[in-house]
Amino acid sequence: MDQGTRKKEKGVSHNMFNRRDLLRNAGGGFAALALSQLAEREAHADGVYHLTTQPKVKRVIQLFMTGGASPMDTWDYKPALIKYDGQMLGPKEKPEGFTGQPGAIMKSPFAFNQHGQCGRWASSVFPEQAKLVDEMAFFMAMASKTNVHGPGTYMMNSGTTLPGFPCMGAWISYGLGHLRDNLPTFVVLPDAKGLPYNQRGCFSAGYLPAVNQGTVIQSVGRSAVPDLFAPSKYGFANHEADVDGLRLLNEINRANAAAHPGDSRLDARIESYELAARMQLSAPEAFDIDREPQSVRETYGIGKKETDDFGTRCLLAARLAERGVRFVQVWSGPQGATGNWDNHANIRSELPPMAASVDRPIAALLRDLKARGLDKDTLVIWSTEFGRTPFAQSSMGRDHNGGTFVSWIWGAGVRGGAAYGQSDELAYQTASGKTYCYDLHATVLYLMGIDHKKLTYRQNGLDRRLTDVHGEVIHDVLG
Repeated sequence: MDQGTRKKEKGVSHNMFNRRDLLRNAGGGFAALALSQLAEREAHADGVYHLTTQPKVKRVIQLFMTGGASPMDTWDYKPALIKYDGQMLGPKEKPEGFTGQPGAIMKSPFAFNQHGQCGRWASSVFPEQAKLVDEMAFFMAMASKTNVHGPGTYMMNSGTTLPGFPCMGAWISYGLGHLRDNLPTFVVLPDAKGLPYNQRGCFSAGYLPAVNQGTVIQSVGRSAVPDLFAPSKYGFANHEADVDGLRLLNEINRANAAAHPGDSRLDARIESYELAARMQLSAPEAFDIDREPQSVRETYGIGKKETDDFGTRCLLAARLAERGVRFVQVWSGPQGATGNWDNHANIRSELPPMAASVDRPIAALLRDLKARGLDKDTLVIWSTEFGRTPFAQSSMGRDHNGGTFVSWIWGAGVRGGAAYGQSDELAYQTASGKTYCYDLHATVLYLMGIDHKKLTYRQNGLDRRLTDVHGEVIHDVLG
């Protein structure tokens, strides 16, 4: 990895406040700082990685279903579950990671039908997404090395079950840099009910420079980015004070950074202040979805109780992608036993509200991206941390299962209607074409022009990478 490129970029920012002085009268305060930084901007992204293939994807939107979405009740139709319904065919002893004793085989309580030219089976819980299966490509036999939520969520995001490793968004931010410099490169939109398992560890930059971590946006509107503007009651917090205060702060920060050259956190904080200056010009407009026509907001389900939160964040994801944010994560569900996809008690009553909360917004997102022409260089990923058991837990619930689950991708470079891999007849384990997060990550990076084996970072004497020592590009799902 060309660390010299990154050092050169940091060197540019050492002198930025001198240059900004020249533009101080162009509007004053943060606006002047933003204009100065724009003047310094290079014509290309600031990443350190040199592309090895022609990229088809410039930006990614990842939709993550927290809790383990049940494959045999959503995308993986299994007639054998009907045949063996009620029979005790599961393991006799409780496997490690299960939260309850395995019960009898349980058929899906939801009707399945085939859709599109590809004939993809889809559950009745996803009526809107089912209409778009000819544009999606499915990983039908994904597996995890764990069936515990925290490690499983880490694995699907960072390629390891352990904390402290960079997530995919951080790797892409580090490798490719920004498309625009007035918004964060990596934005996270968590569920309004709370953060996912592992909290902010899911969006971590790990051992990469801290500036590559996800920027968490908790809401929309003017208050989406806390403290971006000083309260009006503080009259002394004016443009001139901003410039003088930031100049002094920059001097102190640079001196501290020079004294601690191995700590990237201060560099990240310095860059965050500079980004805040630029965002004062761009963020109010970018995060204000009220600017969208009422018809668009209604399409996303905004204003309806069950879809308002996820629909709002999907619309915001489309707006951020359009404005050049490189990687956007939209989370469905917080950590915990309720309000997510962790359907232990009753799949019949717990799954439908979760599915309904995302189905219409996701379909609207895909249609909207296509209408805006963003399908030509944007990739959407639908994923979860693992699957669920084909046998019951309690009476109508399903337990954790890392044996097989489903993910799909949509957008640039994707072969619509394709599917790779197959689970066994009960959707308990993979049968063929097994894939792990490594293969999904390698495929995503490939679409972005990156050889996953070459995007590395030297850490503790090792050349680390997102896919560790694993991963193959799954060309069967690519156009």
